[in-house]
Amino acid sequence: PAFQNPTGIAALRRVLTAYAHRNPKIGYCQSMNILASVLLLYSKEEEAFWLLVAVCERMLPDYFNRRVIGAQVDQSVFEELIRERLPELAEQVPDLSTLSSVSLSWFLTLFLSVLPFHSAVCVVDCFFFQGIKAIFKLGLAVLEANATQLSACTDDGQALMILTSFLDRVGSEETPGAALCPPAEENSGSDTDIPAVGHINITVLINESLEKFRDLTVRQIERLRCLHRIQVLQAHEDTIKENALRLVTPDVSISPENMSDIYDLFKTEHFISLYWGDSSSAAAAEAAAWQYSDSGRSFVERQYRLDRPQFKSLYGLLAPWPAVSNQHTDTLANRTFTLLDQDHDNLVTFKEFSSWLDTLYCEELNEKIRLLYRLHIPPALTEHEEDSSLRSTLLSTNRPLYLNKEPSVLAGAEEAVKDYQEQLKQMLQDLTKEKKKDVDQPLPLMNQREFIQFCKTLYSMFHGDPEENELFQAIATVTSLVLQIGEASHHGQAKGSEVSGQEEAEAPECWREAGSLAAASEWTVSYAQILASLLTEQALVNFFEKPADLSVKIAEAKENQYQQRAGLLTLQQRTR
Repeated sequence: PAFQNPTGIAALRRVLTAYAHRNPKIGYCQSMNILASVLLLYSKEEEAFWLLVAVCERMLPDYFNRRVIGAQVDQSVFEELIRERLPELAEQVPDLSTLSSVSLSWFLTLFLSVLPFHSAVCVVDCFFFQGIKAIFKLGLAVLEANATQLSACTDDGQALMILTSFLDRVGSEETPGAALCPPAEENSGSDTDIPAVGHINITVLINESLEKFRDLTVRQIERLRCLHRIQVLQAHEDTIKENALRLVTPDVSISPENMSDIYDLFKTEHFISLYWGDSSSAAAAEAAAWQYSDSGRSFVERQYRLDRPQFKSLYGLLAPWPAVSNQHTDTLANRTFTLLDQDHDNLVTFKEFSSWLDTLYCEELNEKIRLLYRLHIPPALTEHEEDSSLRSTLLSTNRPLYLNKEPSVLAGAEEAVKDYQEQLKQMLQDLTKEKKKDVDQPLPLMNQREFIQFCKTLYSMFHGDPEENELFQAIATVTSLVLQIGEASHHGQAKGSEVSGQEEAEAPECWREAGSLAAASEWTVSYAQILASLLTEQALVNFFEKPADLSVKIAEAKENQYQQRAGLLTLQQRTR
């Protein structure tokens, strides 16, 4: 009742908020409110706060966090203690997982959630005096008192009912109207399964637990914790991995074996930055991953996420195309991160990362081109981003271009462009029929600056390829063709505005000044035009359809992941 009125609720909120400010990595965790509310009944707010700090950070380490690892470790320890201290029960109940699962709430709430209030307070008092060993001893005593009934159970539900009934009947001298008897009388001649309330004295129960298991020490418990912690952590990580792969695998064409390896690389990169990189930035990224509760993402999706530097590291390891320039590769990695970060939280999930790799290694040619196209238009490429410094001869071609020409020269190409665009639309419909994409809703148009960056990216991808000469010639041809299309479309728009009655005397001069900002801003081409132009060159088609061996790339990444990080750290130290 004390916490069903505004005064009690406000006090509890202040204590929990104060702890969240003290330890933002945890913030609030389940069962903290139960413990804090009991502490407030017997102490002032500041005293209750410091008692809560002592429990969460010293007496029950790793209990109150997102994964509740400490409680799971103690569950595993408790299960081993049952086999060691109660061998007859362990022999009759081979699967002790049910009993250890029931005990989770005992440890998390110090029996506050399962015992009557006056009895539970005695347990908390004993806990502050003796530590966690008091909870282990009391748990063993509860199971020993019900060993006969638990051995005869046929299902988990029956065992749960027996333990719940027993704990409900535990009382103290302060329990109103309770006739208290020692636990030894639990099964002495009673024909009913559920005796009257208050049948068991909590003081006697605690004393018997301390007496029967007096040789159980904190040193033994800590030794068992160390033995079981690794197993619990490994089982926890295996479960998270299985759930993550189950969530992502149906949406990609990458083999399950490769997906498993990619997950390991993804997780390793996360931990390398946490424990080997810049600790401040890594901690900030870790905190940012959980700062806001995203109802649209599951726990598995939010478990491991990469920030921009972490993503760039994996990009360099797994991207299928060689890099002619480290600066251009870095630029492209930044754009890819921006494109994948759809919720703008500066973090990329494993699902988003897997989708990107699936496009590069498993999708058809048109989807790969679509991805490259999107990397060179907003939001991936911004107006304020510096252009790549990569030098390319793609725009220095002997093929005739329609740049810097009079409108009369462009007029002859307009009809051909109209027919060409109709052919492009039909070609796209044929290419994307299987994926049922709507070509009537195209991607945003690409301006001349963005197209030049697109060409530089293609140039960097072709560098080092055995057929690079043919590829350079092919991309030069395509570049010339697309520039003609864009210029002709620009002229067509300008002519249409004249026909509508908006005459501009300076229009021919603007056409002649192809380098002017106005001309550059109005020059546009579409994804359909670029895709169809690329399809005219067989060398380019062969390049994008050539299968890339993801398994080989993963194997190389495993060998080089730590070496690459060491090199980056050395470079960072030199620049400081």
